[in-house]
Amino acid sequence: MERSTKQRAAIREALQRADRPLLATEVLDMAQKSVPSLGIATVYRTLKALIEQESLQVVELPGENPRFEFAHGHHHHFCCKACGRVYDIHACPGDFGQMVPPGFQVSDHEVTLYGRCADCENAIPT
Repeated sequence: MERSTKQRAAIREALQRADRPLLATEVLDMAQKSVPSLGIATVYRTLKALIEQESLQVVELPGENPRFEFAHGHHHHFCCKACGRVYDIHACPGDFGQMVPPGFQVSDHEVTLYGRCADCENAIPT
């Protein structure tokens, strides 16, 4: 059982407030609003502990640093190529079994869509 500290509480709150998976540096930036003295090492230790408790999951995209979010069931992600933020998609295209060669069995899948988020798309001058 881990001790409850104001640093850990600020990290948990940052992850809970986020509407998307966060980089460790984003967690740090958000949590420092409550605890200005918070350091990146504490963030990483807390993230590791939350992963070990299976309450936090890692979102890994090719060529990117890992992001973190509270576990909340099967879902996919959208990565904005302009700002680099990653967002949850709470939909699934369904069964991929028909796409694999005969005799193959799909056990799991991950889908990541890439494009521009609404903020970046709206920032384009007309």
